[in-house]
Amino acid sequence: MNLENPLLDSYILNSLFDGIYIVDSSRKIRFWSKGAERITGFLAHEVLGSSCADNILVHTDASGKSLCGEACPLNNSLIDGSERDEVVFARHKKGHRISVRLRTRPLRDEYGRVIGAVEIFNDHPEAQSAMQRIADLEKIALVDPLTRLPNRRFLETQIDAAINRFGRLDIPFGLLMMDLDGFKAVNDSAGHTAGDRMLKTVALTLANSIRSFDIVGRWGGDEFLALVAADSPQALKQVGERYRALVEASITPIEQVNLNITISVGGALCRSDDTADSIFARADALLYRCKNSGKNCVIVDDGQ
Repeated sequence: MNLENPLLDSYILNSLFDGIYIVDSSRKIRFWSKGAERITGFLAHEVLGSSCADNILVHTDASGKSLCGEACPLNNSLIDGSERDEVVFARHKKGHRISVRLRTRPLRDEYGRVIGAVEIFNDHPEAQSAMQRIADLEKIALVDPLTRLPNRRFLETQIDAAINRFGRLDIPFGLLMMDLDGFKAVNDSAGHTAGDRMLKTVALTLANSIRSFDIVGRWGGDEFLALVAADSPQALKQVGERYRALVEASITPIEQVNLNITISVGGALCRSDDTADSIFARADALLYRCKNSGKNCVIVDDGQ
């Protein structure tokens, strides 16, 4: 591909639903497709000429660890000429995290020298599945109108169903209760409009972070609840840490200022004698233990 004339193939590349961007050997962005605009919210004129080292998309792994340095898939393809295929989390222009599957490929000249690299990325299937489920629930009034997540009424039916499956089929699960840290201060200082935007940011990050077989929704106020397939405290905590890290890596842009928020998470595994009220009470108690332990952390019970 001729990097001096990226428009050569732009018509074809822009017709693809996938996001595509091309960098030269110095990591300068030379092409940004319509698909990349759709997925990330960033328009081509906002990124062309910038370096991918500027960390525009703030790529992280599922634990929230930055991938912009030595772990950058695109830069590593430039360095060693190898192809890569990974699932990562990027930050949308609006501030929330999105899950994408990306593939990086080196670009070579006629002598085989690496002269650039291309990254092709798309919405991760698990995130697409979650969004489709929300769209289906919206049709039957089971979606919270502000955050567009499943509402409390739907979550309560799912907890009851999960307890029933656990009793009949021994299918393990756990609950994660999540609460925004210092949310009242945001409302008081920045206003309720800013608070609503922050709730939407957190909701979109959670919706894009869940696995296809888990459910996350708004419980009420600034509380969210996730119903998680987990057979051990470690498995449940790993999911909770994923949510915590990705929310922490999100931003809410408000009048030229980027607001940050963290969440505290309490988790409980279902026991043989549990009711919806009892498992919820344990998760909620551990959530408030997080609050009293400095916030921005995850505490789960031992399942016993």
